[in-house]
Amino acid sequence: MIARIDLHTHSTASDGTLSPAELVRAAAETGLDVVAITDHDTTAGWQSALRALPPGLRLVRGAELSCRWFGEQPPLPLHLLAYLFDPDHPELVAELARVRTARAERGERIVALLRADGIEVSWSEILTGAGGGTVGRPHIAQALIRAGLVTTTVEAFGPDWLGERYRLPKEDIDVFQAVRLIRAAGGVPVFAHPKASRRGRVAPDELFAELAAVGLVGLEADHEDHSPAEQAHVRGLAAELGLLVTGSSDFHGSHKTVRLGAFTTAPEAYEQIVAASSGVIEVASG
Repeated sequence: MIARIDLHTHSTASDGTLSPAELVRAAAETGLDVVAITDHDTTAGWQSALRALPPGLRLVRGAELSCRWFGEQPPLPLHLLAYLFDPDHPELVAELARVRTARAERGERIVALLRADGIEVSWSEILTGAGGGTVGRPHIAQALIRAGLVTTTVEAFGPDWLGERYRLPKEDIDVFQAVRLIRAAGGVPVFAHPKASRRGRVAPDELFAELAAVGLVGLEADHEDHSPAEQAHVRGLAAELGLLVTGSSDFHGSHKTVRLGAFTTAPEAYEQIVAASSGVIEVASG
């Protein structure tokens, strides 16, 4: 019987601290029955996660897409979880490649700003630390920690550093286009932490209704960045719009304190995601 399902985790293919192989082994050791690998804008961890899949664990291949809604000014950054999509779908592949390239270019510009202020961080060292994965601000945060300039990732993302002084905008995918691309690739789009006000601005309820009309399938309700009231609001919104509800850890390894399986998805919602997909199948290791 499938009981414990975590549909939002990150590996070293983006900004997690466990390799894809370590991630699936940790998921099994934690007692999960299903885990999704959802690195930022990449499928680079899929194959190594598959090769290392422990007995009894099911793997949902996915990604977390960096999106933007242009209905407000400045545009609102958002995240979409995409499950079980075809990784060779040409339009989606092109958009993900564009976003990854933009992330790397932004990272290099941030490092140039730091160095111009006399802060000795190395872009080549940051690229090495990313291990070929999607480069993001967490990798720069680790470089600041290694240099002894900050002690934690939270401090690195504070206003004196990457949270404001050395923050640059990044290019993302229009959120409506992202939903359409995920569906065209046979995938299932679920909106990540939609009401997490502790992260900053959140999208209005009207946006979720508009996204549901173009193919959004679910909302992530149970998440460490949602207060109990926000969780309840998301559940009510999902019921109103006919969307499924998920819960996930958003595990990043030692970059965050949340543990694998801290929040989980009901088996019924998981089964609906699998049934709605036509890109790639879920994979189970006997």
